[in-house]
Amino acid sequence: MCGIAGIIDKTGNRSPQELGGLAQRMADAMPYRGPDDSGVWTDPVGSCALAHRRLSVIDTSAGGHQPLLSADGRHVISYNGEFYGYRSLKAELEAEGMRFASHSDTEVLLAGLARRGSALLARLDAMFAFGLWDREARRLTLARDLFGEKPLYYVDRPDLFAFASELHALAILPGFDAAITREAVANYLCWQYVSAPDTIYRSARKLPPGSILSLGPDGNPEITRYFSFEASGPAQSTRSLDDLAEELEALLAATIERRLISDVPLGAFLSGGVDSTVVAALVTKKLGRRLETFSIGFEGHADSEHHQARATAQHLGTEHFEQVLAPDTMELGRHIGRVLDEPNGDTSCLPTWLLSKFARERVTVALSGDGGDEMFGGYNRYFDTLAEAASPPPGWSAGQAYLSDRILLGPDAVLAQLFGAVPPGLARDLAAERSFLDRPGTPLLHRMRELDVRHYMPGAVLPKVDRMSMQHALEVRAPLLGIEVAQFAARLAAEDCWTPGSGKRVLKRVAERYVPRDWLDRPKRGFGLPMDGWGKDTLLPAATALLLAPEGRVQHWIARPALERFLAEQATRFSPYRVWALFVLETWLSHHPAEPAEEPALVSPPRRVFMSRARRLFGMVVP
Repeated sequence: MCGIAGIIDKTGNRSPQELGGLAQRMADAMPYRGPDDSGVWTDPVGSCALAHRRLSVIDTSAGGHQPLLSADGRHVISYNGEFYGYRSLKAELEAEGMRFASHSDTEVLLAGLARRGSALLARLDAMFAFGLWDREARRLTLARDLFGEKPLYYVDRPDLFAFASELHALAILPGFDAAITREAVANYLCWQYVSAPDTIYRSARKLPPGSILSLGPDGNPEITRYFSFEASGPAQSTRSLDDLAEELEALLAATIERRLISDVPLGAFLSGGVDSTVVAALVTKKLGRRLETFSIGFEGHADSEHHQARATAQHLGTEHFEQVLAPDTMELGRHIGRVLDEPNGDTSCLPTWLLSKFARERVTVALSGDGGDEMFGGYNRYFDTLAEAASPPPGWSAGQAYLSDRILLGPDAVLAQLFGAVPPGLARDLAAERSFLDRPGTPLLHRMRELDVRHYMPGAVLPKVDRMSMQHALEVRAPLLGIEVAQFAARLAAEDCWTPGSGKRVLKRVAERYVPRDWLDRPKRGFGLPMDGWGKDTLLPAATALLLAPEGRVQHWIARPALERFLAEQATRFSPYRVWALFVLETWLSHHPAEPAEEPALVSPPRRVFMSRARRLFGMVVP
């Protein structure tokens, strides 16, 4: 993986040297994303500069250096990602007479975009974020992969437009507005992340997954959606489970095989759960490839998942490495709060950081099982909601049932306790999402899956994996999010995913060809630290001291009396996840530029922000 950055001068007041220097400084703020090489390109006309930090994975020679200029000199790209199907596109383009100077996937992508245009993106089996400058049209194109595996932030001001892989890289821009609204803090405490297209900062935005941003000479960005995950299958299955499993196994094998292309050492995360087990099994048993696998565990805990991982590795014949730890949870939490580019309250950031650090000692690329729960229906919260829907009590609604503390870190009552009321913009967003879940016409399971693919996965899961792995310059690839696998998952009937007592039915049917069936029915466990490492006796006193200190930063957004009441109630109704999210937020605010926005007690966001989100919910073009 890599780090990218770029800047467009809208005024003509900055010299090429100044633009290039700013782009380079943004890229250099993310050295861990690209420790192997760096580069900057500045348009001689002086209106654009692109910069890059490189982690060399495919074609480690100078042929993969970026930013990369097209053969005809018209286009230049700064690209972060892996284009797994680049060899087939390269063959297509060579048949059309094109010639290539390297073995780099970036060169193929650049040529493909120049020849096919943005229509190419919808067919890419890839994870990516890139900035493409068309020197002739004076147009910048930004794009992000289907599900948001790779991040892309931007700032649009009257004097400039800038983008970067991480938010803190934009914060070094001269005149950066570091104001944070109460709405943004409430958004974070509701979801455990700030939902796209917003960021923690009022002045910055995220490009949503599956989207393209185009910035022409008029300086006004336009965003369009080129992909959305739409689960379209019926309620009842029309094919046998074995037939579906046969098709899925073939798709997964091909998808994984493309993700084994690497010019550096490659391994896999292994937890012993269904998703990572399927990936490792197909690599070793179906494709016949040697594989190094990695897991971590925690001292003194019999249910630590490394025991399952070890048994799975022995069964599959992987070369397995495990590390058993007794981490200082509070100190590690402080470190993660400092290095996150944007607050993320997902507690599994901590073990993901530790696992990535351990794996990076031997490999540069790791396969993961991310996406399995969303693609194939594996979350317990799905099953709880579906069980209620089968015999709903009076007044029950799917939207209220699912968007509760079943998935929300801070549901409505908690937000009202902290802020006096749910901020109006967030209230409208929640109402729109609940309305989506209540909408008839498709099975409820599909609507929950769609919501999580659109919201939770790119908000919490994939940023956690990207940020924690890239802190160690480790590239993580997720085969279960391959485009063909996703298209297959979107067509599944609800019954193919779940029947009472069993989720991820098709994926488990593939897995049981390689491991004992009873292993697949073990209780689902989240990837987290043991509770006693950050339980009430440890976390609550540390968080209380931090949050209520005279210099406490969260108090600028949440009134101290409300914060005191919330923390006092935790002594009897302890929620480690909510306390942890505040702990991370306080640590983040103390180590990043952050100022409270001047605003009344509660202010609704501009209507255009709400409308853009509403359109995004239903797959329409984002204005």
